[in-house]
Amino acid sequence: MFLSENDLKNDQFSWIDEVAPELMKASRELVLNNEASRVSDQAVAQMMTAAIRLYVAKSDGEERTFKPIAGERDSELCPTELLSAVSELLRALHLGPMELALWFRRRPDADLTEDWSKSELSNEISCSTHRSSAD
Repeated sequence: MFLSENDLKNDQFSWIDEVAPELMKASRELVLNNEASRVSDQAVAQMMTAAIRLYVAKSDGEERTFKPIAGERDSELCPTELLSAVSELLRALHLGPMELALWFRRRPDADLTEDWSKSELSNEISCSTHRSSAD
């Protein structure tokens, strides 16, 4: 279900849409300045849990998929960051690669059918190098 701009302004949860860009900006700055420790573990866990819960509810409930990561390709997250988080998410629920393989599905979106080998950014670039060159 898509809400009109007017409906969003009157929605009690519209603050989420307003805060999300600021959260992205703050996370970039904290990581770039090596200050992620300024955010508590509990706050990070709550944000990740909320984001996962909303993504699944939207994609399953609305019977559609959408890009779960902001930005283009690895402009916001590098493969190391993503795989590190996925590994810890699986470990937190005592799951492993086998369970992931059972649930894995390819998204039908057209943007994933393009040739990723033509990417200008190599997956071998470290996260720190990638972050400094992206700015």
